[in-house]
Amino acid sequence: MYRGGMPRTKGDHEARRRDVSAAVWKVMATRGFAGLTLRAVAAELGATTGLLTHYFPTKHALVEYALDLLEERTVARPRRQAGKGLAALRAALLDILPLTPAATDSNRIWVSSWDAALSDPALSTDYARKYAQSRDRLSERVAAAQELGELPPGDPAHIAAGASSFILGLVVQALFDPAAFPPQRQVELLDDYLANLSARS
Repeated sequence: MYRGGMPRTKGDHEARRRDVSAAVWKVMATRGFAGLTLRAVAAELGATTGLLTHYFPTKHALVEYALDLLEERTVARPRRQAGKGLAALRAALLDILPLTPAATDSNRIWVSSWDAALSDPALSTDYARKYAQSRDRLSERVAAAQELGELPPGDPAHIAAGASSFILGLVVQALFDPAAFPPQRQVELLDDYLANLSARS
C-alpha cells in the first residue's frame, strides 16, 4: 500500500508501479472505464490522490495508461495451442470468450473501454486497427482450414469478419447475462457456429 513519501530507489519505484498497475486493473474490472478515476485508484491503494499525480497528472494520462495496461495484459495472456486448420480457428475464438474469471475481467474492461475509444478519434482509429489485425489473424486460420478441406471455399476475410462478429456478440451477451450464457453454453454455441460454417456448400 502507498503510505508515506515517494520511493527513492529504482526497485521501490518498480514495485510501487506494479502496485499502481494492479489497482488500476482492479478498478477497471469492478467499475469499468466509467469508474476509472484517480480517487478510485487511490482508494484501492490506500493512498492520496496527490500521490498518484506523480504517475498520472491528468485523467487522460490515467486512461491512456489503463488502455496500455489492457493491451499489455491481452498480449501476454496464455493462448490455447491447437495445431492447424479448424482446430486452430476454434482455439483462437475460445481465447476471446469470457470462460474464466480472468477472461471475464479482461472482456469487461475491453467492452467498458469502447465508450472512451468511440469518443476519442485517435483511440477510435487505434481500436479499428486492433480489430482489423484480429480479423487478419482469424483470416489466416480460415484459409488454412480451407486448404485442409475443413471449411468450404470462400473469401477468408469475409468468413473471418463473420466469425469475429459472432464471437464479439457472444462476449457481450455473456457479460450482461452470465446466468444464461455460462462457459459451457458459450462453447456449445461456438461449436454450433463452426459446425454450420463447415457444413455450408
